[in-house]
Amino acid sequence: MGKGVCVSATNMPSRPPTLQWVGGIEGCLEILDQRVLPLQVVTVRLNTVEEVWLAIRTLAVRGAPAIGVAAAFGMVLAARTAPGSSQAALLIEDLQKRGAYLKTSRPTAVNLEWAVDQMIQVAITERAVGVRQLQQRLLMEAHAIHDQDVRMCLEIGRHGVALLPKGGPVGVLTHCNAGALATSDHGTALSILYEAQRRGIPLRVYADETRPLLQGARLTAWELAASGVDVTLICDNMAGLVMRQGKVQVVIVGADRIARNGDAANKIGTYSVAQLAKAHEIPFIVAAPSTTFDLSLATGEGIPIEERAAEEITEGFGKRTAPAEIKTYNPAFDVTPARLISAIVTERGVISPVNEKNVLKMIDRLT
Repeated sequence: MGKGVCVSATNMPSRPPTLQWVGGIEGCLEILDQRVLPLQVVTVRLNTVEEVWLAIRTLAVRGAPAIGVAAAFGMVLAARTAPGSSQAALLIEDLQKRGAYLKTSRPTAVNLEWAVDQMIQVAITERAVGVRQLQQRLLMEAHAIHDQDVRMCLEIGRHGVALLPKGGPVGVLTHCNAGALATSDHGTALSILYEAQRRGIPLRVYADETRPLLQGARLTAWELAASGVDVTLICDNMAGLVMRQGKVQVVIVGADRIARNGDAANKIGTYSVAQLAKAHEIPFIVAAPSTTFDLSLATGEGIPIEERAAEEITEGFGKRTAPAEIKTYNPAFDVTPARLISAIVTERGVISPVNEKNVLKMIDRLT
């Protein structure tokens, strides 16, 4: 993102859109840089597919739905600057190459693959319209993917709010960030909380800090507090205690990829939280749009797990906290088995009990 242009930087708690396309076909993708939150609110403009790849890889834009939308607009940038853009066949060939490149930015979230493939399919289907018109059509499709994500998140909130326990303030535990910052707007897991807030349902949210990159501390706590939601930040290893103390009545998380049987990959540590919730007989809910399901995978065993740099553990945020040259293991995600998930909330409704039959009944008709 070296050529990205910083268009604003403040210390105010206001939140620009997570991402948006600015201008027409000659425009650019503007993202909220999540690497510097919550201390700064910075937006960056991306003008090339390489800058989009780097933004996704370095977590400037993150969250499965958001990186899918970013990838769609990245394909618009690819189409605009393709060497063979004077001929539709060469343009499509270049899009396929650049799409494969974009997919390497982060391997676990299936939304990215889905969005890239969707853009390529549009290009193939409508290749006869001419190059300039095809570029415009791809921009329209990226906007449609963006708008679809907004609608799906709203519907997830409306379906999911019915699963919240009745009576008194509801204690909710979250892990990582599955809010407006991880999507086009509203969020997946946090959309349920925003809908509860809109309906006047009292909430007390406990946000896991989510090591090693502290998405819960830096993003979820900031986002919820700015939205007026009662939120308390806790360390990851405090989750079991707050459950035992009766402070938590439900756990709600997002997902980056869900297999056909309902196994769900999410930020590292989610599996541990799910085990704790099971031990304390607390409902464990996953919220995700239909684009997060990968029906080609029978179980979560086939979900690729991204491993990230050792420095995220040994030198978190620039300060070394571990011995030099110590060995590390840093998977960014883990997989929670379907047997630990009480329900999966999608834009089409609730999957419960979570099993292959019910997943296919809800999702297969959409594909």
